[in-house]
Amino acid sequence: MTMPKDKTVLVLSDLHCGHLVGLTPPSRHAHYNGQNDTLLKLEEVRQKLWAEFSKMIKKVGPVHTLVINGDAIDGKGSRSGGTEQITTDMCQQADIAAEVIRFIKPKNLCMTYGTPYHTGLEEDFEGMVIKEVLSNGNRYKPKVAVIDSQLFLDVNGVVFNFKHHTGSSSVPYGRATAVAKENIWNMAWNDSSKGNIPRADIFIRSHVHYFGFSGDKNKLCMTTPALQGLGTKFGSRRCSGTVDWGFVVFNIDGKGNYTWRQEIPDVASEIQQVQTLNL
Repeated sequence: MTMPKDKTVLVLSDLHCGHLVGLTPPSRHAHYNGQNDTLLKLEEVRQKLWAEFSKMIKKVGPVHTLVINGDAIDGKGSRSGGTEQITTDMCQQADIAAEVIRFIKPKNLCMTYGTPYHTGLEEDFEGMVIKEVLSNGNRYKPKVAVIDSQLFLDVNGVVFNFKHHTGSSSVPYGRATAVAKENIWNMAWNDSSKGNIPRADIFIRSHVHYFGFSGDKNKLCMTTPALQGLGTKFGSRRCSGTVDWGFVVFNIDGKGNYTWRQEIPDVASEIQQVQTLNL
């Protein structure tokens, strides 16, 4: 009997491709030629974030399964009149996200749908990311490419449960509560006659742009960091609390033992723009 090979699962979320501080490959940068100091600073932020991201991906090595857990694109930005977008064309945003995936070249690609405000109130534009990755003009194609509202993935016997949305908390000690309850609800669904729901070992949620985890020897519940940098109007004007930028990597051996690590570099101190007025 052949022992299953070790497998690497890379979990990204909240790329917000198309936003001024969304994850953006070099070929997709918009150049502003000194016309606006703020836009120039944000262009520098995008360049720094991509440089850090590409360095981190090279460190990960070959990826067996890439999971993008929602908000791969940013959308039209209607609440700010499109003033925060590199492009408001959601098809172009999907192309940017597809270019990120082609840079990583995972063996398998799995995605979940994100927040409708960003990814489509009527149509699911994130599905276009999959279509672009699989288009005939591309040399790279994943063996598996799927997108759904919720995913259960069995990797060497370890069962992951992915969904984008989770509740947030305005207090530090409450951040783990929303994702921790997913384990209890999964147990209730699994024990009831409501449907054939797998019992998961690892619960992954995103959306809140901060990293945290809780659990015990049997279960792990986690919220993932984001790949959108600091610099959004909503975040700076409405939100409190820290933001984490980066991703999470799981390594599962052939016996179903797993290890994981977060890759969260200290980039916030370099790109955060805060002014102190001396009056």
